[in-house]
Amino acid sequence: MFVNMRLPNRRSQVFTHAQGLRLLMSSTNSNPPDGSAPLIYLVDDEPLLLELAEMVLDGNGYRFQKFQDPTEAWNAFRVADPQPVLLITDYAMHGLNGVELIIKCKGMCPGLRTILISGTVDEGILRDAPVKVEHFIRKPYRTTELAQTVRDILMRTARA
Repeated sequence: MFVNMRLPNRRSQVFTHAQGLRLLMSSTNSNPPDGSAPLIYLVDDEPLLLELAEMVLDGNGYRFQKFQDPTEAWNAFRVADPQPVLLITDYAMHGLNGVELIIKCKGMCPGLRTILISGTVDEGILRDAPVKVEHFIRKPYRTTELAQTVRDILMRTARA
């Protein structure tokens, strides 16, 4: 399997999966915003995309749980102690779409911060959403974009 990646200060290149993961780890490694490790839920039904997002979070020292099934993520969220402070979810998934998952989770925990990622819809999907989604990222995205977005949201959360 091959992945097309654009890393900081480099042009877009095609790598094998293993090469891409090694480069991703070396390019995104930085400390979490305040030295803590907040819990983040990561939900995507595409294993490769889930693994890439996982490497961004792991490479930045964040504590996370990953889910390929949004229903499993919801079931875990309902009993989580502590609950995650951030939910990063894909939009197009079986069972629940990302907006439906966000609505359920924010219904239980209104202070939850969220990032919706999609390659099938644009930000317009959020216009009529009954809850606020803090950030929308369009696929394909740069790994640095995800890392910076997570960092920014968690910094804002810590100040609130």
